[in-house]
Amino acid sequence: MLSRINTVTFNGLETLPVDLQVQISSGLPNFTIVGLPDKAIAESKERVRSAIQSLGLSLPAKRITINLSPADLLKEGSHFDLPVALGILSCMGIIPIEELSGYIAMGELSLDGSIVSVNGVLPVAMYANRTDKGLICPQKQGGEAAWSGLKDIIAAPDLITLINHFKGVSLLTAPHPQPPKAPSKHLDMSDVKGQESAKRALEIAAAGGHNLLMVGPPGSGKSMLAARLPSILPPLTPEEALETSMIHSVAGTLKESGLCFERPFRDPHHNASTPSLVGGGRKAKPGEISLAHNGVLFLDELPEFDRATLEALRQPLENGYISIARVNTHAVYPAKFQLIAAMNPCRCGNLGIPELACPRAPKCALEYQSKISGPLLDRIDIHIEVPAVSPWKLSEGRSGENSESIRNRVIAARNIQKQRFLELGITNLSTNAELKGQILEEAAPLENDAKTLLVTFADKNHLSARAYHRTLRLARTIADLQNSSNILKIHIAEALSYRHTVPES
Repeated sequence: MLSRINTVTFNGLETLPVDLQVQISSGLPNFTIVGLPDKAIAESKERVRSAIQSLGLSLPAKRITINLSPADLLKEGSHFDLPVALGILSCMGIIPIEELSGYIAMGELSLDGSIVSVNGVLPVAMYANRTDKGLICPQKQGGEAAWSGLKDIIAAPDLITLINHFKGVSLLTAPHPQPPKAPSKHLDMSDVKGQESAKRALEIAAAGGHNLLMVGPPGSGKSMLAARLPSILPPLTPEEALETSMIHSVAGTLKESGLCFERPFRDPHHNASTPSLVGGGRKAKPGEISLAHNGVLFLDELPEFDRATLEALRQPLENGYISIARVNTHAVYPAKFQLIAAMNPCRCGNLGIPELACPRAPKCALEYQSKISGPLLDRIDIHIEVPAVSPWKLSEGRSGENSESIRNRVIAARNIQKQRFLELGITNLSTNAELKGQILEEAAPLENDAKTLLVTFADKNHLSARAYHRTLRLARTIADLQNSSNILKIHIAEALSYRHTVPES
């Protein structure tokens, strides 16, 4: 007998169809899986055998052959367990073959027949919706699949429940999307005492999606400021939430709610390897920059990262995606993130404080700062100094604006940008930080004195073309925060004040 089950495999975020064919024929008892399976699929034979035995059945004493077509495509993942078991059960006459033809199946099996959660349910549900098929998936991930808009979803807790559903003994109800949880509000900008200049820079960065570098001594509040940036960012749009959730679904980091409703905030340790940061490894999985898509990537102690790892950020910072090429695969992941970095002015962190500075200053500071290349610094729009806060300021009560007030101004500036893009006929941009070429010139009209100031400064300080245009984008955001249609001299002056690199001794 021969049965066919629809399932999938992944290449990055791309969902590729797999035709799983099961044949039970006469011959010596044997269980073979062919079609370039990885180790997890090869081991599924024992899980499937035990899961079927838990139903009170035993595999037929015949030759069982599983073919994963197309045979030249590498298949990876434990989600092939369920389609293999369904194919065998349909060959044995337990489940009618025609009942399964309109479904894509995926799920891992426990030895007791339970169906365990797997990665990638959301993108597979979206693929099933596009191809007019249903989906069979683990019960815990039914809510995740429901966010795709697919109506025909069977989310089963175990094999016996799934068999009873297809036999009509007890029907499974369609899952529903779970409502989003209330966003966490325990981090607020009003917790930060002092640092008004840094708060202003964070507001500008949030309004325009700009990258930011904070330089200051240890304990000045750099990490505290960065952790509160998500509290002033606008909420994810439905399209951004779906796109972000697809990445986390493939990576296996999606929460049980089924969708990411808050902007990601990723803060990898400085000993992170290049593949863990940009993506890669044997299976070309998404890295931290893709998991931070539509959110924030915070790199604390920036010079302590491996230099090659930092240089790998240059392409995604410009293009908004990362291309991972390996011998057996080539995957492209979106990586439109906002880079927030922090560093000390030198290794001891006390540069500029005569009482505490080490005797090797300023040579120590120059060596420490030189670990970050000029091209990478050139891609960071805002460079600010974060000085130490005085004890007198720390002793004061809670003061300053809260996150909600700042967030309202950020949302208003984003709405201005959105309206401008619509008027220019642009649909693929969302922030000023993405403006390029002719579109930048149309979106950022300069007053004559503002243009003179920018050109004079760029010529005198040898700004690169990239730094020139990034300054113009930054000034456009500052003007939007003040609801100004044209860029004035004061906007250019403030934008140029953020072109500092690192403090000198």
